[in-house]
Amino acid sequence: MLTKLSQLRDLLDKSHKPKKLVLAASEDAHSLNAVINAAKQNIIRPVFVGDKEKTFGMAEILNLDIGKYEFVESSHPIDSIIISVKMVHDGAADVLMKGKVGTSDMLHAVLNKDYGLRTGKLLSHFAYFEVENYHKLIAVTDVAMNIAPTLTEKIQILNNAVMVLNSLGIAKPKVAVLGAIEKVNTDMDATLDAALLSKMNQRDQILNCIVDGPLAFDNAVSLESAKHKEIKSDVAGDTDLLLMPDIEVGNVLYKTLVFFAKAKVASMIVGASVPIVLTSRSDSEQAKFDSIVLAAVFAANQEKGRITG
Repeated sequence: MLTKLSQLRDLLDKSHKPKKLVLAASEDAHSLNAVINAAKQNIIRPVFVGDKEKTFGMAEILNLDIGKYEFVESSHPIDSIIISVKMVHDGAADVLMKGKVGTSDMLHAVLNKDYGLRTGKLLSHFAYFEVENYHKLIAVTDVAMNIAPTLTEKIQILNNAVMVLNSLGIAKPKVAVLGAIEKVNTDMDATLDAALLSKMNQRDQILNCIVDGPLAFDNAVSLESAKHKEIKSDVAGDTDLLLMPDIEVGNVLYKTLVFFAKAKVASMIVGASVPIVLTSRSDSEQAKFDSIVLAAVFAANQEKGRITG
């Protein structure tokens, strides 16, 4: 059972060959620090794409030695994105990371039909939290990509997240499909979707996990709360993954955990041909580092054929 994000590093084989990570628009202080830290620990091998003068000037201020790493000069952020995505598309890198560029610009290139990273799957955001008063790491999806997912899209988002958790050694993650209440209410679409997802899981239409819902947040993460409400559930109080009803609920929860609960987080985009480290501008350097480790572990298992779905 994973209880700390630092344990992700231990999931890499001792014979681990560093994954090649390309940082698009490298002139970003937090990203530079996180990438160099990961490189020093032999987790990744970086390629920097961006404005050379700005990047090296920033590295000098931060006292970082980046001269020994591969650098591709690009004077404009959009060009940096295109170059970086094409590198991944051509098999020259294993992980893509967003630097000082807008998320929409990054995703536009990722979804390009000619040189992008499409696989036919829905792209979704996976966040992994270390919360002090919870007994293990807990994942949250989707907080950044899909605004108001349909039932079909929720199935894909759920499957993406389960695939990640399976790759981290959690064979049967417990999934709580969240709603405002824990009973089906025909006026609340989130509860209807939750009930359908639960039944689909019971009928083996959704595999490699245990799904229950609708569950309110309190009984999803607190066994005491579930018992108080007389909820019988294999998931309640022991959740591995929280499936959000929409992006607004997810985004608020993400930032509440970070800013109020002081939770640590690692996150990435999944569903593309490689993991994409796409953190929030407000995320810390530590969050960017932990996200790089998460992506490297996923990419390593992807390469070894340990990922299904």
